[in-house]
Amino acid sequence: MAKQKSDGSVLRVVAKTNIGKRIAFDRATFMALDLYARDSMRSFQELADEAFADLLAKHNRPTDLKDALRQSARTMGANDNPQKPASKAPGKPAPRKRK
Repeated sequence: MAKQKSDGSVLRVVAKTNIGKRIAFDRATFMALDLYARDSMRSFQELADEAFADLLAKHNRPTDLKDALRQSARTMGANDNPQKPASKAPGKPAPRKRK
């Protein structure tokens, strides 16, 4: 899929579904992950997908567009002020507790 720019050079449009990043583990961590992947009969990619999804969920970050839209829908508008509970008496201090 190539498009011509007005100056004659070729502009390539590439749609990648998977983005790769290279990460490094110490030997002990890699061996533990490899053993767990074999025991659970899953690939390393499946383990990584689950781990990163859990990390994003822990920090309330959306993992896909549907989650992002759900989180962006507010229950209260930006300019709406919540009602504060009424205080007992404006001039009286709270009673002190006795020991």
